[in-house]
Amino acid sequence: MTGRRPVRSGLAAVAAAVVLAGCAPGGTAQDSGTDSGYVAGDGSFATWDTAGRAAPVDLVGTTYAGDQIDLADWRGDVVVVNFWYAACPPCRAEAPDLRAIYEDYSDAGVRMLGVNPRDDTGTAQAFERTFEVPYASLYDESARGVAAFEGLVPLQAMPTTVVLDREGRPAARIMGRIDPTVLRGLIDDTLAEDA
Repeated sequence: MTGRRPVRSGLAAVAAAVVLAGCAPGGTAQDSGTDSGYVAGDGSFATWDTAGRAAPVDLVGTTYAGDQIDLADWRGDVVVVNFWYAACPPCRAEAPDLRAIYEDYSDAGVRMLGVNPRDDTGTAQAFERTFEVPYASLYDESARGVAAFEGLVPLQAMPTTVVLDREGRPAARIMGRIDPTVLRGLIDDTLAEDA
């Protein structure tokens, strides 16, 4: 999973340059300096060409509503997986953008799934109501979701968003709050790939 490829969307590249211009030294995740319990990512993203992608991600979990989701059942669709928790300021800030992306892409063969390794049911559902989150999130109290994305999602780096290709393999990742233009470009690139 070392091959990188450029994002084809011109708007995404421009937006990425703006996001990356404000990165921390070295482009690494850093402590926000607050007591909020999260490590802020810098908004940087990585992509992997089809030949350099890892194996499909296997994850089965239960949503806060009690439904079971198996990512294997979603093979054939592009999947956006967002790791979040309710008290994380960038998670709250990006929630409206993720909702808009879901609404724009749900009829185009794109699914979205949240994974929350920290919150109890009441806290997570209050977040989902407040931000009108239209897609499900897994209650990941044992961090199985983080383990399934090993090497891609550091437990302390919230939010992190991963785009899976139609085979369930990681195609792209954004560390930190998404730039919606960048995420849309990554989704568009993944949708454009041969199934």
